[in-house]
Amino acid sequence: MMFRNEETKEVKAKYPFSEIEPRWQKFWNDEKMFHADLERTEDKYYCLMMFPYPSGRLHVGHGRNYIIGDAVARYKKMRGFNVFTPMGWDAFGLPAENAAIKTGVAPRDNTMNNIEVMKRQLDSWGCCYDWDRELASCEPEYYRWTQWIFLRLYERGLAYKARANVNWCPSCATVLANEQVVEGRCERCESAVEQKALSQWFFKITDYADRLLEDLDELEGWPERVKTMQRNWIGRSEGARIEFPLVAREDGGNDPCGSVPCFTTRVDTIYGCTYMVLAPEYPDLDRLIDGLPEADDVRAFVNDTRKLSAIDRTSEEVEKNGVFTGRYVVNPYNEERIPLWVGDYVLMEYGTGAVMAVPAHDTRDWAFARKYDLPVRVSIRPEDETPDPGSMDDAYTGDGVCVESGPFSGMDNREAIPAMIRHAESHGFGRGTIHYRLRDWLISRQRYWGAPIPVIYCDACGTVPVPDDQLPVRLPEDVEFRPAGESPLETSDTFMNVTCPRCGRSARRESDTMDTFVDSSWYFLRYLNAGDAEKAVDTERCNQWLPVDQYIGGIEHAILHLMYARFFTKALGDLGLLDFDEPFAHLFTQGMICRKNEVDGKLYKMSKSKGNVVSPDELIRRYGADTVRLYTLFIGPPEKEAEWRDDAVEGAFRFLNRLWRRVYDHHDLLDSSPADLPALDAMEEPERNLYRKVHETIERITRDLDGAFHFNTAVAQVMELMNAADDLKIAPDSTDSAKAVYRHAIENVILLISPFAPHIAEELWRELGHGESVLTAQWPALDREALKRDRIQLALQVNGKVRGQLEVDADAPRETIEQVAMDHPQTARWTEGKTVRKVIVVPGRLVNIAAS
Repeated sequence: MMFRNEETKEVKAKYPFSEIEPRWQKFWNDEKMFHADLERTEDKYYCLMMFPYPSGRLHVGHGRNYIIGDAVARYKKMRGFNVFTPMGWDAFGLPAENAAIKTGVAPRDNTMNNIEVMKRQLDSWGCCYDWDRELASCEPEYYRWTQWIFLRLYERGLAYKARANVNWCPSCATVLANEQVVEGRCERCESAVEQKALSQWFFKITDYADRLLEDLDELEGWPERVKTMQRNWIGRSEGARIEFPLVAREDGGNDPCGSVPCFTTRVDTIYGCTYMVLAPEYPDLDRLIDGLPEADDVRAFVNDTRKLSAIDRTSEEVEKNGVFTGRYVVNPYNEERIPLWVGDYVLMEYGTGAVMAVPAHDTRDWAFARKYDLPVRVSIRPEDETPDPGSMDDAYTGDGVCVESGPFSGMDNREAIPAMIRHAESHGFGRGTIHYRLRDWLISRQRYWGAPIPVIYCDACGTVPVPDDQLPVRLPEDVEFRPAGESPLETSDTFMNVTCPRCGRSARRESDTMDTFVDSSWYFLRYLNAGDAEKAVDTERCNQWLPVDQYIGGIEHAILHLMYARFFTKALGDLGLLDFDEPFAHLFTQGMICRKNEVDGKLYKMSKSKGNVVSPDELIRRYGADTVRLYTLFIGPPEKEAEWRDDAVEGAFRFLNRLWRRVYDHHDLLDSSPADLPALDAMEEPERNLYRKVHETIERITRDLDGAFHFNTAVAQVMELMNAADDLKIAPDSTDSAKAVYRHAIENVILLISPFAPHIAEELWRELGHGESVLTAQWPALDREALKRDRIQLALQVNGKVRGQLEVDADAPRETIEQVAMDHPQTARWTEGKTVRKVIVVPGRLVNIAAS
């Protein structure tokens, strides 16, 4: 053992973390301690960390995710579970391609170099995985099956190509999904996003909107915050779709359509509609205005609007702008002709991209109407009031009675909604409908480093799926990486020019690659049959091992990755490949680690862009991996943000040195301690107190780890137990009973801290004479008899404030406890001049005296 010097037989007094940690890391890997037997499904536990993008180097902020996951996996192994904890790499994406543009290093070479660095870092933290199941989404062996899944979705009508206005990042020169646009900017480079009309590939996630929404209620192991975010993103609204007929053009020109459809949840206000507003991205807008005098102004306005962020366009505090199209539509309820405008506050993401404007009852419509001097007409009034549009200071958005609403006048507005929908349906100009904010998932990307979309275009045959036996469609190497607004794959003739698999004529490949979120939407399934050349997923194994028992990752993935993974799981289930609907039974979202900025003193999320990252490498060289792990877990509740303080790392290091020295100082005593513990009633009081503290700690830490992963309080409990062990004042002349209890306490400190600081735990466990790894040792068993006390302490409160402590017999009746509380001198002090109204006893915790 490294603890003893084999030449001198002397025990090392200084904690030699730099010697023991690499050795135990090698041991865990060589012995495949985290290799799961997938054939054994009893007591299975699938523990999964979100796989990382290989960006180069991990910092301690990243480490929180992996250290938490490793601690959970180690704890579960000690509890006897067959733990499966694989790791892989979300390896496609823009950063590697942008690095290639900047440095000339090919994306694959850059990615593989980064994987090597990050894998070494994970090992240096002591984070262990089933590396036999490792995968990388950029490997043809993986993306072959991503393409295969695309083809199955295409066959089911869930993958389609359509021309649409899309989010375009001019800096990245690629399309972005709605979920990748944050406050009108690209989530990766923060450039202002523009709108661009392109023919793109989509996944029809909207077909699953109801199931994605309804099944959230069944996810009891998910944070409510994440479920709320998904509910809001899906955005289910009940309302009506009303067709507003277009008034014929005065110049006799042809219209692209006969009416403008509008979705509204407030059809009860439709008699107050005085104009209609289209989104600047409205698909038929250009054809609606073509040839009109207003056309140039409208087109200029549309171009200007593209420069605005979505947050600016929809904010109630930002002035709304618009332009008249020169066209009119008819309100089908009252046959009134109303003007058709284009406004920047209307987005295509909601409804049909057309809004019936009711300025008397909508704040944004009100502001727009006031600016452009458009009519305001009241159609809902509060009970016993008749608002005058001329005297209104703002829109009235509450409920009330319908007025000036034809046959619906006098009705309660909420009762009028279904009546008005029935009216529209009976007259053929509308229907009740459900609308979702969710839009189909745009997966086309005009970049190189991604999975090629497996489609061929033939002049004779049209769109032709690549046959399964021709997968994977491999990425070419003869490409030009610089972004030019089209896919770099277009520059490779060897890639683009192919033979049609149906007719044998010359054809061309699809040049777009898939959004990298497609790769990460099913990787958790592939771990079960990584490297399998025959099938994408092993249905039998997946049905045995999934849903994932515990999934761990950042809250920032609540909408994108987690929603897409749920969609894929449901779709693959419908294809007969899976027997479950949800991928992750329990989800834990760790909080971000922040660091104070030395200039402004503010806390910022640790990130390379902020220049406030802390590299784990130097910390591990100085203090060891266990110190970094222990501090990371102790820094605060793991689900909340926490401040990283370099000086505070020292405290965790001191504690581990202290634990090491306790075994060193008492090495001979621990060696000679009796193996068997004395009976509880034979222990002296100090021994019994320590023995009780050991089992109180076991109970609390087990509860902390089984529940909400309260690692910070678990670490604190171990430290308290160490203090209690020191209080026993063990010495060579101590009784055998004291020695046995002390050894019992030290062994349990080692076992309890092993998920958090595994290297020192392995070393000390072996040094205490145990032949097996601490990972294969059982988690400490709880002795409930030890928890029983003859006397207990209760907090004494007066009017809810703690004023002292009471000590009573553990089995004292309520009347006795009340009397002891009333006799306490602090009670007399704090109730002087007052009358005691009530004495409340909370068993085992406190007594509160209410006085006034």
